[in-house]
Amino acid sequence: MSTVKGGSILDSSITTGVTVITTRNQQQLGGMTAAWITQVSLNPVLLMVSIAPQRNSHHLIKSSGYFCVNVLAESQKDLGKHFGLQSGRNTDKFKDVTFKTGAKDIPVLEGVKAVIMCELVSTYTAGDHDLFIGKVISIEEDPAKKALVFKARDYF
Repeated sequence: MSTVKGGSILDSSITTGVTVITTRNQQQLGGMTAAWITQVSLNPVLLMVSIAPQRNSHHLIKSSGYFCVNVLAESQKDLGKHFGLQSGRNTDKFKDVTFKTGAKDIPVLEGVKAVIMCELVSTYTAGDHDLFIGKVISIEEDPAKKALVFKARDYF
């Protein structure tokens, strides 16, 4: 059995969908790739996303009170890397990305498997991340598409 350390063995033990969390605070758009999301309640329908406080999107979600979970389709590996490998503090991540605006003018990525719009209802600190709990206010899904999956530190 392995000892759990930072960047733990859990990365190769747990398979999750790949999502891009988007938000807007006034005119500033935010977007980041996240694999740590889960539904936490049926009534009301609540979703949790885990985000490190140093991420630009963290501040934007806290100040706007809304976020969107864009579930990437299996053909969108490059989009997942685009939103995950650079900071929105120094780069306009949306410059060459096709998107529309959803509720509260939050960016919604084109061609994704699903779009889940959430209103922030609670925030909890959990280790080096904060857990944002959002009440689901709308869901759109393309049943013909398969979700992009993350396991063992890469997509497959």
